[in-house]
Amino acid sequence: PCARRCHLPAHQAVADFAPSIRSANPATNRLGRIWMSGNPDMTYDEVVMGRRSIRGYLDKPVPQAVIEEVLTLAMRSPTSMNTQPWHFHVITGEPLDRIRKGNTERILAGEPDSREFRRGEPFAGVHRERQIGVAKQLFGAMGIERDDKEKRQDWVLRGFRQFDAPVCVIVTYDRELSGSDDTPFDCGAVTTALVNAAWSRGLGCVINSQGIMQSPVVREVADIPDDQVILTCVALGWPDETFVANSVVSRRRPVENVTRFLGFDD
Repeated sequence: PCARRCHLPAHQAVADFAPSIRSANPATNRLGRIWMSGNPDMTYDEVVMGRRSIRGYLDKPVPQAVIEEVLTLAMRSPTSMNTQPWHFHVITGEPLDRIRKGNTERILAGEPDSREFRRGEPFAGVHRERQIGVAKQLFGAMGIERDDKEKRQDWVLRGFRQFDAPVCVIVTYDRELSGSDDTPFDCGAVTTALVNAAWSRGLGCVINSQGIMQSPVVREVADIPDDQVILTCVALGWPDETFVANSVVSRRRPVENVTRFLGFDD
């Protein structure tokens, strides 16, 4: 059965696991580009290679049924010893506006970062170079000059507003599993699966830790239980094809630069 599913279109591969899922109408795209087509017949390769981070969204609601379908797909991701440590708090409308407002106000007032996950040291060396590289791609697409402080500040604030997406998915995990490297690894896997599943349904996402930078605001508005740790959030919605930063594809290193093969004939 697994081998058979590997060759099915993305929307069919989940059928054996979730036969009762309601199919969503795919988003239309007048430009016909597969990365925004919402084509439910996209293959797995097309989903993974076509997906990119979306930072501009249409002012259009996302039906709860579609989000449930996306989460059903996402939760088939691998999880250490089937612990499934994740929880999802899916927010839209007025509660999301309150989170945006509180997040932004506290940042502008100089409140320190209160994210609940460990961040480590600031990036340096090649990792910092890659961070700067994608920032240059985005600023170049948006026409934001290096010395344009106002536009650069506006871009930063968009991140704190979860890029004005119609939906925010807050990813948390069970606090009793804190300290285990398996737990954030599992949450990373399910979040990756979430953005890929969303893409296969014509939805765009960006994984955005800025959106939960002021965790007290997020915890209060979303009524997140104390026994859960806030890890990250995902902005989600229908991509705005006129927002030029959505065309940016971040660069990846070639396989030969990051991989060693041992014991192979060639």
